Amino acid sequence: MKALITGANGQLGRALASHAPASIELIALTSAQLDISDRAAVDAAFIAHAPAIIINAAAYTKVDAAEEMPELVDRVNHLGVAHLAQAAQRSGARMVHISTDFVFDGMASHPYATDAPTAPLNVYGATKLAGERAAGHNSLIIRTSWLYSAYGNNFVATMLRLMRERPELRVVDDQVGTPTSVLSLADALWRLAQTDNSGVMHYSDSGVASWYDFAVAILEDAIAIGLLDQPVDIIPIPSSSYPTPAKRPHYSVLDKRDTIEALGRAPPHWRTNLRDVLEAIKSDG
Repeated sequence: MKALITGANGQLGRALASHAPASIELIALTSAQLDISDRAAVDAAFIAHAPAIIINAAAYTKVDAAEEMPELVDRVNHLGVAHLAQAAQRSGARMVHISTDFVFDGMASHPYATDAPTAPLNVYGATKLAGERAAGHNSLIIRTSWLYSAYGNNFVATMLRLMRERPELRVVDDQVGTPTSVLSLADALWRLAQTDNSGVMHYSDSGVASWYDFAVAILEDAIAIGLLDQPVDIIPIPSSSYPTPAKRPHYSVLDKRDTIEALGRAPPHWRTNLRDVLEAIKSDG
């Protein structure tokens, strides 16, 4: 089966490419090789490669910067998805699109179901929600949260760098969600892509954490495996003490019951996957 991955240079795209099943004939295109906001380029890619599956990992994900350039972000996160969905529909390809917990406003006190009301707080979330709608009900839309990996720019990489540079860090403790390893998500996406599921589903690793909890876990595990050689003070602060251009949901835990049933298993706990990622970073030097 031939599968096309967009955004293959991002951390999720790289994970999808490196963990593709042996039965998949893979076409992995970076954003430079395929600009999904260019309809003609998308149509040409489908004609050239004729994929049976398209997994869209291309997105504009700089949440704060997005506030200053909403039209550019919309071209990728919304219109680009529409181009892919239209091309997939014409060719009969199955489309899998990745979305985000940021489509919610964070006012809930229990995990968000797939049909919970959406109310994004920022440009990134609003354009990703528009992208979901552009993908359509025939596509499989997977919302996920707090992605990180052993490479690229993400919270784990930032924390490790700051923990080496500073004796003290202040980290927000009133935003709660679930850290998710891109390898965990990539495995789930490949499994779900080869089912007949469609519509919106949720996937993240198991468990719940604040950004403060996540930072503490990074420090503890990094010291335990020798990735860091000394502790630093991590001080919890409210979001109001760390203002950002984009508002973020205070609570964005996702209800994964339908996905767990479809996969036949629950995702690993985020602490387990964090240790694996830190071990990979250590191995890579």
